[in-house]
Amino acid sequence: LLVVTLVAMVAGRGIATFTADGIDLGSFLTGTTWNPHQEDASGMPTVGALPMIAGSFSVTLLSTLFALPIAFGSAIFVVEVAPRFGRRVFQPLLELLVGIPSVVYGLIGLTVIVAWVRDAAAAMGQTITGFGIFSSAVVLAIMILPTITSLSIDALAAVPHEYREGSYALGCTRWQTIWNVVLKSAAPSLMTAVILGMTRAFGETLAVRMVIGGAEVMPLSLLSPASTITTTLTTSMAIYADGSVQKDVLWSLGLLLMGMSLIFILIIHMIGKKGAKSRG
Repeated sequence: LLVVTLVAMVAGRGIATFTADGIDLGSFLTGTTWNPHQEDASGMPTVGALPMIAGSFSVTLLSTLFALPIAFGSAIFVVEVAPRFGRRVFQPLLELLVGIPSVVYGLIGLTVIVAWVRDAAAAMGQTITGFGIFSSAVVLAIMILPTITSLSIDALAAVPHEYREGSYALGCTRWQTIWNVVLKSAAPSLMTAVILGMTRAFGETLAVRMVIGGAEVMPLSLLSPASTITTTLTTSMAIYADGSVQKDVLWSLGLLLMGMSLIFILIIHMIGKKGAKSRG
């Protein structure tokens, strides 16, 4: 009941931006200028959300690309290469990363990753702050790594041993068995692990806010300051008064974020159903 009430409240306030306040939905989704204090030609606040949408998807996709090779490689190591060491030592150490607060990741990103990016750019003759999508993606990749790895380990471990034994009986090597048998059999569960990691990255706020720069403009490159939906919400929600157009627009951003989370969940269910049919 609480979840339904919360969803209804966010949906009602978010939709009011377009039904009551008169903001154009197309302009909201495709506009590239975010300045609620400035009015456009129609007298409405300039609230183009595309910069935050682009920032959210860029950070999410890039962090997933960074984390995937390490996560899948770690899962293969734990299940197929060194299961005793992996289960007793490696996996517990990796899962300790889940308990680290987001602010700690943000501080590490602020003091280490941002500084490293800035120094690397200076060595190539470029002057940048170090804040941006790339730094945020590196921080998020570290944060989602335990999630994807743990779920991938469970996915590989769930593949029946008979599949491996049959592959070895046909003369396949260990790598051929892993690549052609184990990974393909576990593909639906591995995809679920990836989507869950992307969901975590898409909704992360504090750590991203500390290293992305907070510039609500279209990102010109991976090294330029940007903003995401979540960082804009946390920065601006306490500024505007309830009932104002600007506050309703922020609720619309929250509705958009909730809608994307729902899409991720539906994708997971679809993958799960396809995996169940393939096993059946």
